[in-house]
Amino acid sequence: MSYLRLLWGWIRQEIFAVPGRVIAAVFFILLFITPLITSEPYYLRIIIMACIFSIFAISWDVLSGVAGQLSLGHGLFFGVAAYAAALLNLHLHMPPWATIPLGSVIAVCFGLIVGIPALRLRGMYLGLVTLTFPIILTGLLFVFPDFTGGEMGISGIARLSKSNISSYYIVLVVFCVSAFIMYKFVDPASKFLRTGVILHALREDEIAARGAGINTTQYKLIAFAVSGFFAGVAGGLYAHYIKLAGPSTLELFFSFNAILWAMFGSIATIYGPVVGVFILYPLMEILSLFSWGEQTRFLIFALVLIFTLLFMPEGISTWILDKLEVKCPRCKLVNVFTRKKCRACRALLSGGK
Repeated sequence: MSYLRLLWGWIRQEIFAVPGRVIAAVFFILLFITPLITSEPYYLRIIIMACIFSIFAISWDVLSGVAGQLSLGHGLFFGVAAYAAALLNLHLHMPPWATIPLGSVIAVCFGLIVGIPALRLRGMYLGLVTLTFPIILTGLLFVFPDFTGGEMGISGIARLSKSNISSYYIVLVVFCVSAFIMYKFVDPASKFLRTGVILHALREDEIAARGAGINTTQYKLIAFAVSGFFAGVAGGLYAHYIKLAGPSTLELFFSFNAILWAMFGSIATIYGPVVGVFILYPLMEILSLFSWGEQTRFLIFALVLIFTLLFMPEGISTWILDKLEVKCPRCKLVNVFTRKKCRACRALLSGGK
């Protein structure tokens, strides 16, 4: 009983006292109980795809948002892993639990081979170089159609599970674990990993970080590898869920989607891309159900992004949390906006009397 009392006290102080954590807890609880509310395949499919694309968008945020290494062709990792998982499954008859991590490792290796020279560049120059990688790979797919399936891609891949509900929970668990690992990887306040604070320093001023004795090339490669691995996880899940690996995963617009989702949700926050995907992707899917929506959904998508950039330039999740949370000026602890004094050090909060 004493352990339960301690657990409840921790939940009350660390979860219920911070609005952002309450929203996150409610969000994940709703995701886990959704199959108990409805088993409609269409709704489950939307959530499954949103989870997969969230992993992809977070992986871009790790590399470009947190580490500051602009990637305009991030779909390279996603597409390579999707094709690798498909080929391993079809030709070597490996199950999805093996093809997905192996495909992710192959994607990282492929990305590092072409990316190591590119990491000598910075800013837009790096972005333009990464932009060419998916284009080159798409051309190679068409050159060897007997092996890659050409324009039709590779079909007949094994599903994640025979049951749609099982597939839902597999993707959901992988999404939660992947998001948590990437969040801790870039957390500047982490007591176990120092990668977060170094990557933030790398983004703010690479020259100053190098002057402080940090091996910036090493940490850029680490960010590149971690980001590519989880983008590959998303690609492998995608291939096994829809049972197809095609050139669409390497299209430039698909790579730009990760950027747009992160910009809408909030860049360099990890949770921002999740918010962006879970708002924009279902919106686009619902609009496609209507004849007028199919014709105008990209216009609506553009207008939503323009509105967000004009009135919420840091992203919708940051804008909402700024309204709900206030940071203590003394201990920097986050408090709910209704409090007058900090819940830890009792200092007066902004606007407190």
